[in-house]
Amino acid sequence: MSVKIKAVAKQLPQYTRNTKEILPYIKMWLNGQEKRFQRKAIKIFENAGVERRYSIMDPVDIFSNLSFEERNDIYIKESIELAEKALNNALAKASWEPQDIDFLITVSCTGIMIPSVDAYLINNLKMRQDIVRLPVTEMGCAAGVSGIIYAKNFLKANPGKRAAVVAVESPMATFQLQDFSMVNIVSAAIFGDGAACVLLSSHELEEGPNIVGEEMYHFFDAEDMMGFKIKNRGLHMVLDQAVPETIAEHFPKIVHPFLEKYNTKIEEIDHLIFHPGGRKIVQTVEQLFGALNKNIDDTKEVLSLYGNMSSATILYVLERFMDRKIAKGDKGLMLSYGPGFSAQRVLLEW
Repeated sequence: MSVKIKAVAKQLPQYTRNTKEILPYIKMWLNGQEKRFQRKAIKIFENAGVERRYSIMDPVDIFSNLSFEERNDIYIKESIELAEKALNNALAKASWEPQDIDFLITVSCTGIMIPSVDAYLINNLKMRQDIVRLPVTEMGCAAGVSGIIYAKNFLKANPGKRAAVVAVESPMATFQLQDFSMVNIVSAAIFGDGAACVLLSSHELEEGPNIVGEEMYHFFDAEDMMGFKIKNRGLHMVLDQAVPETIAEHFPKIVHPFLEKYNTKIEEIDHLIFHPGGRKIVQTVEQLFGALNKNIDDTKEVLSLYGNMSSATILYVLERFMDRKIAKGDKGLMLSYGPGFSAQRVLLEW
């Protein structure tokens, strides 16, 4: 019994600026800091590989002295709306109705809300009252693939069922106005907001790439490499500069043994569906894959067009492949990283 990905759709927030339009806000924010520091910060934004980003908040609000409560209230309101639109977009692509969904997974780490966003989706779309719901939090950028893994396992155990994974994130809502650390500056330079939904099915006659295999890989003694610290002012980004080299060090253990379990080699992978964590991580992985005559052009394009939207980003990359005509028998490798530190992998076959 196979589990297939039926459709993927994204939903962008209402506010958008390219990097050049954001720089004046950055310069005002940095006013009063040492000149050399200001130049370094501006260069980080200019060289981040992000040409445009979207946000649930206008730049004026992002750079205002809003409290944690005020920012989180915006996150809650906008996340519900974005998630609903993303789910509806995916349902339209699949020609499904909200009542067709048996299992609903919602993914987010950039705000706090109880009940979680899935409860609002069930009410707003009048989904089935016996739907199984699972909110996934605190897994960061890896959670988009994590949601697919959870959905796949549910569907494998339940033939003839359908699942939706909805990821909605607002890293912009976590921006810290009073924090001039390099971590806060780098995260502001690479992140953006967005939502996306992927639909999966264990119906025998459903079309779409088959999930051949899935697996997680956990790094030991790396809990402090990535995540958030919750402080009075909100969620403060944790991002160790050693992340790219750590990924490179573990790369052979992450990729090759996983593929070998399914009698596949990296040379046989036709499509790389990789999470764009940031320019340095993209460059590191591009070098690793480049040596194998593979490219991650779609990953780089998504980073440029939207920035890193945490868990939702990998679904933006996946959508680009789902919207193409891909040859039967082609294989794809999904790969994302997140707090823990961990790597999530999914092997697809069209």
